[in-house]
Amino acid sequence: MRARRSTSGLPRAGGAGTPGRRNPLGASGRGSRVRSWPAAGSRRLAAARQRAELDALQQGIRYRRVFVALLGVIIAVSAFVVLLGTVGLLGETRSRPLTQAEQNRYRQEEIARRWQAWPATGVFPEEVKYLGLDRAQQYARRVGIAPETECAKAADPSVAHVLRDHGCVTMLRATYVDQTSTFVITVGVAVLKDEESRVSAGEQLTQDDRVGVLPVAFPGTVTERFGAAQRQRTGWVGAGPYLVFSTAGYADGRARAAVPPEEILHSELWPAAKSVGNQIAYFLADPPKVPPCTQGNVC
Repeated sequence: MRARRSTSGLPRAGGAGTPGRRNPLGASGRGSRVRSWPAAGSRRLAAARQRAELDALQQGIRYRRVFVALLGVIIAVSAFVVLLGTVGLLGETRSRPLTQAEQNRYRQEEIARRWQAWPATGVFPEEVKYLGLDRAQQYARRVGIAPETECAKAADPSVAHVLRDHGCVTMLRATYVDQTSTFVITVGVAVLKDEESRVSAGEQLTQDDRVGVLPVAFPGTVTERFGAAQRQRTGWVGAGPYLVFSTAGYADGRARAAVPPEEILHSELWPAAKSVGNQIAYFLADPPKVPPCTQGNVC
């Protein structure tokens, strides 16, 4: 009969090992935790998840590249447009020689604004030269300047109708006397919209020398007796957008009807009046000096 194997050196089932001896399985013995290995399905899921993350990352990289490319194209196009605009602006603003059309427009605009840009004493100078008897140079003296008024209120009805139809802007008037204070001369400047309107109005004005601008008298001066009935003759001349009217009579108040037909007007009366009107028209329409370049004298 076999001898019974001694179990005194082994640990007891429910208790601690024998005092003084170490359990080779550890303190917990058979109850210690065993490492668990992942199942094959879990490995496949992890690999699929990694592939999905990698695909998403690659797709994001592709989108980023497309976005960067589009942004680069937009920036390049914008820079090109800005460059073209800058070149065009420099081309428009740089100084260059004026064309003939621009020179003509400059002259027209300068002349057209003189009636406003100049003071009244610039439109109607204090003294105006004229030629007297034997072509002697004399001076007409300005007595006064009338307030600016509507064209229809400063001319005879037939003339006012033409001025109104052609867009007359305003009427400026002043009265002069000759060097001997024998003749009284009223000059009226009708301001039209432009030179074309002035030419058209001039073609429709009557040649009747009894109608034209209404005279302006200044009380307390030698001109105080000069009225519509005292006008001996009237006329006009065109200059730029202006129709410059002249009318003259005697300072003694002599009416036109009181002068017998056989009596000839003083030989100096109308030439003096016409000369004064022409001089004022010349001042207004004298061509200005045109700068050679768009920004002055340097191109």
